[in-house]
Amino acid sequence: MILYPAIDIINGQCVRLRQGDFQQQTTYQMEPLALATDYAAAGAEWLHIVDLDASRDGSDANLPLIAGLAANLDIKIQTGGGVRSETDIEKRLAAGVNRVVVGSLAVEQPQQFRDWLADYGSSRLVAAVDVRLQQHDGQQRWLPATHGWQQQSAGLDLFELLEQLCTGGLQHLLCTDIGRDGMLQGPNIKLYQQLRQRFPNLSIQASGGVAELENIATLQQHNIDGLVIGKALLDGRFELREALEIARRPET
Repeated sequence: MILYPAIDIINGQCVRLRQGDFQQQTTYQMEPLALATDYAAAGAEWLHIVDLDASRDGSDANLPLIAGLAANLDIKIQTGGGVRSETDIEKRLAAGVNRVVVGSLAVEQPQQFRDWLADYGSSRLVAAVDVRLQQHDGQQRWLPATHGWQQQSAGLDLFELLEQLCTGGLQHLLCTDIGRDGMLQGPNIKLYQQLRQRFPNLSIQASGGVAELENIATLQQHNIDGLVIGKALLDGRFELREALEIARRPET
């Protein structure tokens, strides 16, 4: 399993939001480059960078910072936040990142995202689908939220959406249970079990809720391909080296 240490950026600073709420922001003193350097030194192969300014207002202000991380560190980067057009994808790829994460648009315009998969290749794009379990049409369904989790999709549920995207060549999925994000309550294992059972060939990245090393071991046991970890590392719940050691254990 691949670990993706997360660095969320606002105004060039490392932050974390509670359940995506900009009014519940924690700002950390470590500069993004210093934190990324530490993660690379600990053995991380990937970083997950979220440009929250771009997510909120489309700003490119943090793009030079992200380009600097890509240029100065021997580590792969996937980045998202505010990717709404082909130009946004091209800017990020030109900045040197390895994968671009597309969120709201992949949910609201799945055909457009399928076209991008064909144009850029499935290895370069990640569909980020952030979901809440809600009552809909008389049953509990995982419904995507968009635009920084401020809007609820009125269209397809998680599994219906993925059926469409996978027929278009989707390879990488980042799925977040919004209710677990930043809460340190453990990941939603049942959600990821359902995803693995229904989409056995999809490369699934889990996100949200990791609080202890045991959570990492459990996700690995369920054959989840990747895990994004943010708050637990920033708050010192465990060291990245410890987490990587567990994630790299041979599958049994």
